[in-house]
Amino acid sequence: MGILEVKDVGKRFGGLKALSDVNLSVKENSCHAIIGPNGAGKSTLLNCLVGKLIPDTGSVMFDGQSVLGRSPHEINQMGISRVFQTPEIFADLTVFENMMIPLFAKRDGAYRLHAYESVSNERALIEEAERMLDDVNMLDKRHMHSASMSRGDKRRLEMAMCLVQNPKLLLLDEPTAGMARADTNNTIDLLKEIKAKRDITIAIIEHDMHVVFSLADRITVLAQGTPLVEDAPENIKGHPKVQEAYLGETH
Repeated sequence: MGILEVKDVGKRFGGLKALSDVNLSVKENSCHAIIGPNGAGKSTLLNCLVGKLIPDTGSVMFDGQSVLGRSPHEINQMGISRVFQTPEIFADLTVFENMMIPLFAKRDGAYRLHAYESVSNERALIEEAERMLDDVNMLDKRHMHSASMSRGDKRRLEMAMCLVQNPKLLLLDEPTAGMARADTNNTIDLLKEIKAKRDITIAIIEHDMHVVFSLADRITVLAQGTPLVEDAPENIKGHPKVQEAYLGETH
């Protein structure tokens, strides 16, 4: 049994069958990649895992509990955090101000965009924010406004904000999309560091096969909403079903 168990999941949008009989098992402390061509059902599956969609059939169990019927906030509280394809940070705030927002929310149980305004008496939270930024090599950029950062640095900040809740499962939706190769490689290194430092499981949707084969312990290949293959990376590259459907170019 994995920490995440998806069994016989199906989802339709009108006459369109987005997912059909999807089975997926993600082992604890692993990095599991989900790949496939556009329209394969990857994002639909991810949205079923985080409460944005409810499957028509099947079950999704996380750490022994069903996620179905729970709100995204409840699922986050269970220990699942999601990093979106476009970094979800506040461009008009500094790196440090962005970092303080989830820390206040964790302590107070409420999300407050301008929580940082009363930060002067919050020494413990300031120190925690600095530790989190140091963990992702962003402490020297704490006073930089987020709008002026590279996409790679925005991604680093977003990951630090997600890690505040100490999630058991980190879901990454194409975390290197739109990045230069240098930023992509830095993100790979960051995710390796996070895995090494934390008791965390990672599930990643990604088109860049350089990223997938650099990180994944196991890969599931989707095509037209149905899993084709689930196997170790070394067995995926040459699998005839994968080559026929989609793989992409490794770098």
